[in-house]
Parts: sequence; structure tokens; C-alpha cells
Amino acid sequence: MDLAAIPSPTTSVWHLLGLPVRAYAICIVLGIVAACLIMEYRLRSRGVARWASLDIAVWAVPFGIVGARLYHLATSPQDYFGAGGDPIRAFYIWEGGLGIWGAVLGGAVGAWLGARQLGLPLGVVADSLAPGLAVGQALGRIGNWFNNELYGKVTTLPWGLEVHDMDRSNPGHATRIDGQAVTLPDLYHPTFLYELLWNLGVALLVWLADRKYKFGRGRAFALYVMAYTLGRVWIEMLRVDEANHLFGIRLNVFTSIVVFIGALIYFLVVRGPRAYVVPDDAPETAPEPSAASDVSQVDVTAPEPSPNATPKGYQVVSEARFQAYRRTGILPPDTPADMAEEIAAGGHPAERDPAGPAGNGAALLATGKAAGAGKEGGDAEPESRSDER
Repeated sequence: MDLAAIPSPTTSVWHLLGLPVRAYAICIVLGIVAACLIMEYRLRSRGVARWASLDIAVWAVPFGIVGARLYHLATSPQDYFGAGGDPIRAFYIWEGGLGIWGAVLGGAVGAWLGARQLGLPLGVVADSLAPGLAVGQALGRIGNWFNNELYGKVTTLPWGLEVHDMDRSNPGHATRIDGQAVTLPDLYHPTFLYELLWNLGVALLVWLADRKYKFGRGRAFALYVMAYTLGRVWIEMLRVDEANHLFGIRLNVFTSIVVFIGALIYFLVVRGPRAYVVPDDAPETAPEPSAASDVSQVDVTAPEPSPNATPKGYQVVSEARFQAYRRTGILPPDTPADMAEEIAAGGHPAERDPAGPAGNGAALLATGKAAGAGKEGGDAEPESRSDER
């Protein structure tokens, strides 16, 4: 008995002033906005200037969309090329067909470029994005519901999805006979809804785990990848939309397994505490009080520094130094324990040590003891400075 038949929309495109407004595109945009806002909040909590998320999104979103479409074309070429294919439809992204793994790979390239422009470590950006990306995916799945696509097998469970036969001659609208929208027989697994709910659970898991363990060096992002792929495997097995198969199993299942293993290895091997950043030119001493002088000598034309201005670059600091800088506006000097934590987090304070090579050597010798004394991942190796600039 079907206690909760889930209806599907009969229309996924509307026209406003003669221009098509597509539900799928609206859902994708809402997902991007949600992901950016969540990333913005998390970036600020790590010391990044306001609205850096937009600077990163300018790079990551276009690269992600192109990567998502290329992945879809590579894994489903028969719909667009060869006998019976329509190559021009390869550009019709509003019809659906964006592969998540292409989006993640392409978006990662774009985020890396954006992070380099800002002088941010990529790990800070990735960890800040992780829960927001899952929320964005959840919102994007609503677009599949509007398109009456990505549903699963026939189900006899107490819930099921009504699916309309969409009119190929009138895209975005259900086929109608005598004014009534035509539905497919039976009810189907609402796999779009399964993935939507799973993604929200992934976002909550990553958020709570990261708040408790303070992951660093991209490990929160690796946790997101593991959790998402774990759900994607069983959800993918329920879907009945056209897909390429390998040994009788959908290709995306194998992709999810491979990506899960890669993320798991990264999560277990790469260690390090959460990275906090401050501007490269953060003051290390309080400004000298100005001597009393005649008012006529004061330069009233000099602009006041903006507290929200985007710095030219960032440096990774320990949590203690970060909190002190937030309270006072002054960056306290490095201690051996601070330096060890910063190196373990992916920073390179030794290169800025005013004590010179001798001070650097002493700090590096202290790294093993101090970094392993309580902060997670204290055994991480130093990385290249180029990743941070």
C-alpha cells in the first residue's frame, strides 16, 4: 500500500519576458549560493578576510561546471555523439547532465587558482568548503525532481515517486493527453530525495566532526568525500537512468569506490592541526605613541586603513597566536611550540624566523616534540611554500 506517493512537477521551465527560466538552473544557483555562504562563514572563523569566498567562487564555479559537463559527456557519449546523437545538445546543461566527480575535480582546479590569487593554502579553502558543498549538492538534486529524472527502480515501499512522461517536442513540460499530464506506470524509488537527505547528513557529519577534532590539511574535505561516496554507491545501484556499465555494474559505482579509497588513504596518511591565517603584514608590536605636535603637521589626507581590506597574502599561525591577534590586533612572537604547530598545519614560519638559520634549526628540532604533544597530525612533513602563496 502506498501511504505517501510523491508527486513530480509537470513543468520545469517557465518564460519571463520571453526568456526561459529553468528550475534546474535555479536549483544549481541556489546550491552555489548556499555553498559560498557556508564557506564564507568558515573561512572567516579561520582568519580569512571578508568575502574571500566570492573571489574563490569566481574561479571555482566556472571550472566546476565545465568539469561536471565534461565528465558527463565522457561517461555518456552515446547521447550526444555517434549514431542517433545530437552533438549540439552537449552544450545544453540546463537539460541536466552534470557529473559530480567532474565538478569536484574542475572546481578544485579553480579553487586552487583562486586560493593562489589570495595567497591562501588550498587546505584551508577545501576544509572550509566541505560541508557547504554537500548542502549545495542537496539543493541541486531538487532540480532533478523538477526534470523528472534520476529516479530509481519500481518500488512497493510505503512511499514512491510519481514520474511524468516528459514531452521531447516541448522540453520542460510533461506529455499531455486530453489536457491531462501523462505519468509512467507504477511508482519509483525517489533516488534524488535519498541523495538530497544523505547529502544533508554528510554536511552535518563533517560540520560536527570538524568542530570536535579541528581537522586540517584538507582532511575535512576528505571526510566529505568518503561520506558522500559511501551513500552514492547504494543510491547509484537503485537508479535506472541510462548509464555505461562495467561488468554489469554502473560505471559511477566503480568511480565512487575508487574515489572513496583515495579519500580514505589521504585521511589516514595526511595529518595536521587546523590552519589559522593572519595577514602577512600583521603587526608584531604595538604602534609607537605619536609625539605631541601642532595640528597643522597632521596629514588629514592620509586614508585610514580598512579593517576589512583583503591582504596581499596570508601566513599560517598557531591557534594561540591567532586568538591573540584577534583580541589585540598584534601578532605575538613565535614560540617553539607555536612554530611546531604551524609547520604541522602546513605553514612555514621557519622561513620567517628573525633568528636566522640557527633559530630555524632549533624550531625544526622542536617540531617533533611539540607537534606530537596534543595536536592532531603533529607528524606532518613541511610542504612547499608555493602552495601558500
